[in-house]
Amino acid sequence: MQMRHSRRQFLGTLSAAAAAGLVGPPSSLAQEALPETTTLRLTKIPGICVAPQYVAEDLLKSEGFRDVQYIELGTDIYPAFAANKVDISMAFVGPFIVQLDANVPIVLLGGIHVGCYELFGTERVHAIRDLKGKTVAIPDLGSPHHTFVASMAAHVGIDPNRDINFVTHPVSESASLLTERKVDALMAFPPVPQELREKRIGHVIVNSGLDRPWSQYFCCIVAANREFVRLHPVATKRALRAFLKATHFCSSEPERAARIVADRGYRYDYVLQTMKEINYSQWRDYDPEDAVRFYALRLREAGMIKSGPNRIISQGTDWRFFNELKRELKG
Repeated sequence: MQMRHSRRQFLGTLSAAAAAGLVGPPSSLAQEALPETTTLRLTKIPGICVAPQYVAEDLLKSEGFRDVQYIELGTDIYPAFAANKVDISMAFVGPFIVQLDANVPIVLLGGIHVGCYELFGTERVHAIRDLKGKTVAIPDLGSPHHTFVASMAAHVGIDPNRDINFVTHPVSESASLLTERKVDALMAFPPVPQELREKRIGHVIVNSGLDRPWSQYFCCIVAANREFVRLHPVATKRALRAFLKATHFCSSEPERAARIVADRGYRYDYVLQTMKEINYSQWRDYDPEDAVRFYALRLREAGMIKSGPNRIISQGTDWRFFNELKRELKG
């Protein structure tokens, strides 16, 4: 009942937003072709910061997708794009760049938001440089947590492969490991930072939403299977438009967006805090190509990719739809 009530509120708010001209000129939408497919597969990512992906469910249906599927993949999110298990989804840009370096057939389409990751540490770590010789907990090698820590380390001249001891543990175990001083640091995204602060575990070393240079670049970007984009350009644009409308909704109606996401099993207060802390409203203000260039340079310095940013950008990005939607969608 709560889910249905939240969605009724959501759709009512969307109608008001449309009346205010927030979803693009009605004439241009009416003239646009229908999507080439009515089925869309997205990843089911555990976490709050990907809220626009879940808020977008009803928006995707309003764009003509009758069958919207959220695929359960565990930690195997990024390879699923190339394996044709997923059509389009948002996630942290770092592992996407690693995939593109390996010539995986995916394409990056546009940015969603800046900064949701936070680096927590014990009293032994007060800056990124202090990670040298320390133990850092990550869910998996190659995970977003791993690539983000590696990027940060490379940015300050630390070799993450040689100077940091990465240990893999489930996210659910990392907080206790930090409490027991069995690890010196961990990277986290909502709701984990909220839980750590509430339990007074560790302290924040870097907040990627506030601290430069991380706060100057998109962290979460929308990507798609390359063949899906080639065969379904109208569907691709419509799906991306739903993501961007949902991003606007998370910013303009954080309480209602938080209820929709909380219905998926998260604490409402944690979700609302995330809605208010992440700058969802600023997706127009950043350039996704800048983010790809920045992280590609860091990951190359970290020894995680061999390609330069120009190759990654030229072969693995397509900003056409994003740029069109920036013009079409009103502020």
